[in-house]
Amino acid sequence: MPRPSGPQRLPARSAILSTLLGAHPAQASSAGILAIATELGIGESAVRVALTRMVAAGDLDRADGIYRLSGRLSERQRRQDESIRPAVRPWNGHWWLAVISVPSDDAPTRNATRTALTGLRFGELREGVWMRPTNLEVTLDDPVVAERVSMFNAEPEEPADELAERLFAPTAWADEARQLVAALDRGVDMQDRFEVAARVVRHIMGDPLLPDELCPKPWPGALIRERYESFRAEFAEHVGRVLGRDMN
Repeated sequence: MPRPSGPQRLPARSAILSTLLGAHPAQASSAGILAIATELGIGESAVRVALTRMVAAGDLDRADGIYRLSGRLSERQRRQDESIRPAVRPWNGHWWLAVISVPSDDAPTRNATRTALTGLRFGELREGVWMRPTNLEVTLDDPVVAERVSMFNAEPEEPADELAERLFAPTAWADEARQLVAALDRGVDMQDRFEVAARVVRHIMGDPLLPDELCPKPWPGALIRERYESFRAEFAEHVGRVLGRDMN
């Protein structure tokens, strides 16, 4: 019987990363990765090639037959976990204002600055000027980025909801979140649901984490996180069953 049409199949690299990023600890044997990939409809040769390339690229570390996320991707997992369980605080109506006060002709430095501010859920008002509500604590950990950015606490004259929409497009984010929840709910099997869940977690990481006062209603932030957490628990049980069967 033909398989119902659904989301595009994940390439081997994306499937491996999605599996390890959702695992705690973020590690697995080659046999375990192959068993899970097979369950997800990915060929063994594609998985072996992807593992070799991911080690060479520094995505994974391999020791004693165990693959682990590299330090860079471990940091990505930390950000992913924080996105799923965000630490927000009550909002006092103020905004963080980050101004790039030290110019740089070095493209890697400029890219690192943009990545850091985007990761902290800032939106770019114009070139060199970034803003977000102060309901999140902001720490610039990279000293190279920190020395380029001057931080201010501001009260814009523009209505806060209009500024939030201009910077973060929360209405569009909410629309896509609801579509992803619906796609996850109607997934016909674990393979379909896994592929949608990979898109779900990327979307969650793009949540601007606005104060409730600035979120269009109804806001699906809690709903999409709840659905993802439910799937992650289901997938962990599925992995246990597959690995147990593979070892017998």
